[in-house]
Amino acid sequence: MSDKKEKTTAEVTKKDKKEVPAKKKENPLKKAGAKIKKFFKDFKGEWKKVTWPSGKTVLNHSIVVIVIVAIVGVAVLGVDTGLSAIIDALVGLASK
Repeated sequence: MSDKKEKTTAEVTKKDKKEVPAKKKENPLKKAGAKIKKFFKDFKGEWKKVTWPSGKTVLNHSIVVIVIVAIVGVAVLGVDTGLSAIIDALVGLASK
């Protein structure tokens, strides 16, 4: 009888164990395709939110940028010329 109980117990434990089905491997190309599709969908949504400046605004900002670049260029030229003169003077003193 004890053999019968053990078999029954073994059978019950086998039945109680939940069999986990093997996880299906998802096709990586399908997964990548879904991500790419989502990216472009989100991109399209964000693109619709963009507000473009008027031509007048672009022209004004361009003029401001050109003026600032010119001012910085003149400042760099002045510093470069001044430092070059100082270095030339020091080299002239050292060579005497």
